[in-house]
Amino acid sequence: MTNKCYDMIVALFKEYLPDGDIIPPSFYEARKVLKGIGLGYELIHACKNDCILFWKEHENLENCPVCNESRWKVNDAKRKKIPHKILRYFPLKPRLQQLYMSRKTASDMRWHKDGKVESDDTMIHPADSEVWKDFDKQYPWFGQDPRNIRLGFATDGFNPFGNMNNSYSIWPVILMAYNLPHWLCMKEPYLMLTLLIPGPRSPGKDIDVYNRPLIEELKELWEFGVITRDSKTRECFRLHAAILWTINDLPAYSDISGHKTKGYYACPVCSKNTPSRRLRSKIGYMDHRRYLPRNHPYRKSLKLNGKTEYRSKPKESTIGEILDQLKEVENVKLGKHPGNNKRKRLPQPSCWNKKSIFFELSYWSKLKLRHNLDVMHIEKNICDNIIGTILDIDGKSKDTEKARLDLEDMGIRSELHLKTSKNVKANKEGKVKILKPRALYTLSQKERQGFCEFLKAVKFPDGYAANISRRVSIKDGKITGLKSHDCHVLLQRLLPVGMRGYLHKDVLNAISELSSFFRQLCSRTLKLSVLDDLDIKIPIILCKLEMIFPPAFFDVMVHLSIHLAHEAKLGGPVHYRWMYPIERFLSSLKAMVRNRARPEGSIAEAYIVKECLSFCSMYLHGIGTKFNRVERNHDGDEHPNATISVFRSKIRIIGETDYTPLTNEQHSELHWFVLNNCSEIEPYLREHEEKLKQENHIGWETRQKKEFASWFRDRIFGLRRIGSTEATAELLALASGPDFHLTTFTGCIVEGVKYLTNKRDRRRLTQNSGVCTESMHKGKMIKFYGVLEDIIELSYVDGFRCVLFGCNWFDLDRHKPVKIDGDFTSINVTKLWYQSDPYVLSNQVTQVFYVSDTKQGANWKVVQRSQHRLLFDPSLLQSVLGEEGDANDAYQQDDCAYILVEENDSEMGSIVRNDEAPLEVEIAENIIHPLTNNENEGEEYDEEDDTLAEYCGSDDEEVSQAYVDSDLEY
Repeated sequence: MTNKCYDMIVALFKEYLPDGDIIPPSFYEARKVLKGIGLGYELIHACKNDCILFWKEHENLENCPVCNESRWKVNDAKRKKIPHKILRYFPLKPRLQQLYMSRKTASDMRWHKDGKVESDDTMIHPADSEVWKDFDKQYPWFGQDPRNIRLGFATDGFNPFGNMNNSYSIWPVILMAYNLPHWLCMKEPYLMLTLLIPGPRSPGKDIDVYNRPLIEELKELWEFGVITRDSKTRECFRLHAAILWTINDLPAYSDISGHKTKGYYACPVCSKNTPSRRLRSKIGYMDHRRYLPRNHPYRKSLKLNGKTEYRSKPKESTIGEILDQLKEVENVKLGKHPGNNKRKRLPQPSCWNKKSIFFELSYWSKLKLRHNLDVMHIEKNICDNIIGTILDIDGKSKDTEKARLDLEDMGIRSELHLKTSKNVKANKEGKVKILKPRALYTLSQKERQGFCEFLKAVKFPDGYAANISRRVSIKDGKITGLKSHDCHVLLQRLLPVGMRGYLHKDVLNAISELSSFFRQLCSRTLKLSVLDDLDIKIPIILCKLEMIFPPAFFDVMVHLSIHLAHEAKLGGPVHYRWMYPIERFLSSLKAMVRNRARPEGSIAEAYIVKECLSFCSMYLHGIGTKFNRVERNHDGDEHPNATISVFRSKIRIIGETDYTPLTNEQHSELHWFVLNNCSEIEPYLREHEEKLKQENHIGWETRQKKEFASWFRDRIFGLRRIGSTEATAELLALASGPDFHLTTFTGCIVEGVKYLTNKRDRRRLTQNSGVCTESMHKGKMIKFYGVLEDIIELSYVDGFRCVLFGCNWFDLDRHKPVKIDGDFTSINVTKLWYQSDPYVLSNQVTQVFYVSDTKQGANWKVVQRSQHRLLFDPSLLQSVLGEEGDANDAYQQDDCAYILVEENDSEMGSIVRNDEAPLEVEIAENIIHPLTNNENEGEEYDEEDDTLAEYCGSDDEEVSQAYVDSDLEY
């Protein structure tokens, strides 16, 4: 709708309103009202070359004082002046004040103090982190008022057109308020867009120029605060705010922090002590033995790089050392003007390219964790490395000919060296034919197809993950187009299971241990003791990978995983510090582009409207808004008078309905099952048991099953006749028994989890019929695994109901029907048991899903436990109102646990495959010979890693290449 159309509709509407109405008469007047309550933005002109903003002291300039470029793209007397670039700034203060305008959000902003369960060893929220607590110790005046806001800072670039051939990059800057509960603080309505940095080029390290208005406002919020009215207490207070950390992928990490993320010093944690070495075509980041204890046997092993290792762990730079290093780059001029293209070589190699503008915040240097490593992209790149190498995917495999030459240069794994013939001569193109031995960590074509068949057959529960089978080609034995969340699920859940039937045991163990590491690290609830254990185990896992994969496998993204457990101890659970919610927010901004000629303007205008609707919906009651809309897997409401456990479950029935009459035998069986599984009936069961034992101790169990229902009915009706309060309406309904007509369904939703019968599940792309329950068998409590066959609803008087699941349980009592291999629980599904006792209450089961076991064969399935993304553990909350999550959240398990890592220094034996013939390849003759100078440690080398190429430009100076992120939708 155009502005003029809006004005005409409002004018027509106002004709029928009484005189004196206050509705704005035009779109322009309506925008003025929004700006008056803080829902607006400012336009700030920027230099064509990103040198300065025409703001404050430069506001009236016509030319850039740095590069002397004109401020205007069009500047003549006849036409309106048009600037080269416009930064759209959304002021922060009014948006923070809005969080206290609604009583609901004002109360939520104190949740970190009033609603969270405190624990010394458990972290569920950034308020539990060491960074948060240390900040409160250093600035007690800030921590005394829980209404002061801790913020996270995130930015990333995206292409607004969805056309990867069109180089255009817009960079939004997003803030999130960590005071909110963990089910709200990372959700889209509470993410605040503060800057919209224009394209078409990525700002690169010049992003500090555009961050200037935000940093100035943050300074004011820290030093002076802003007077804010708290609608909960109905009083005014002075609101202060501080940035806790930034969240970025690795290239943006460099732009924001000023630390280089390419070259020998690419690790921003190790900095100048980064363990790196020059390889044939890139820089490798190895030598993870340095992180092991001094007496660890791996330090003496020659299998990693042909040498022993006695160097100590790389030391992290202190803040004093960092500030000293930053003095070398304090005078770096920002901007992309031609005179600033040539970099001046420093006297000593430096790991910094600028001093970040964030150091202007007085508290910034005292933070323990200023910039976060993004677990999302680290997982994705590690998964791509593993999949590409094992499946030998062109352009993705790290086992290239140059990688084999790296092994030859290092003098290790001679069985994998390229085999050349003395009599073979180079062809006209200067290439010679050589033999490349097949490595133990690669699969044959048949094995690749088998693994792809496994992935093609995988079916996840509803809302668990995307359909990975669409990315798989069985014929070619390849996987392409994986998104970040695909890699997240693949690495943590499917890769170890699918590869266990094809990979060598040592290779599989290393990959499985890496999978377990990330699975525990990404848990919603973290324990400090487990994180300490993960911090010890990850160097061992990386060393085992170094013994297996070629040096080229170890790019900087693989190396960064060694710091993740320590960062989790500092910052808390990773899902508050990774890019998944940011990428989803960018995707929503991308959808706002309506005018492709003015993408930034389209986004800004649409965002203001969306922000206005979100703000107004906080005050609307009785109508559907984004704050009270029903979840897709909403489980319905309980019976208003239900207090007994069998009647109290929240269940919503879905799917086809069928009505079936019951025989007397079936009715008695179902009635007994409900009574026997109702905890409130246990006193009556014990009373009846004593009565039967007094009559005859032999066979009392069988007699109780037959006689209890009638005895219980007589007992409750007798209490009812004498007016006893013990005989409640629920007990009376339960004693009367269910109706003789039961209702069956093909699906239901129980406590936010969707269950479907096996018959319906077989024709769907998801798997929602797997169930697990715990029960007694031969005097022991064991887990029963099965599939859901029937969903039965029993109707009682007064509208009470009870839902039962009829299941087929897999026989676990035969010879070795269950095999537990590390993290894998594999069961034989050929035979069933307890067919005469198939029922369980709907709230007695948890959902699982089954995937094929490539090791044991077709009759075996590996059990995968399903933790749904939209559910939280209410035991961790004092206030559970609205604790629902978001079905778009990344998959996470609830609790972390210790992982088992085998430390075996025995020889692996030959790492070459003898069952596969060597591969004949052609390679340029001039690169076969070993390098004369293998490591140029003293030279500043800025080559980027292959894994960063998909979302990182070649360098800041090559500004024509726009930053494009391919992970906006996963």
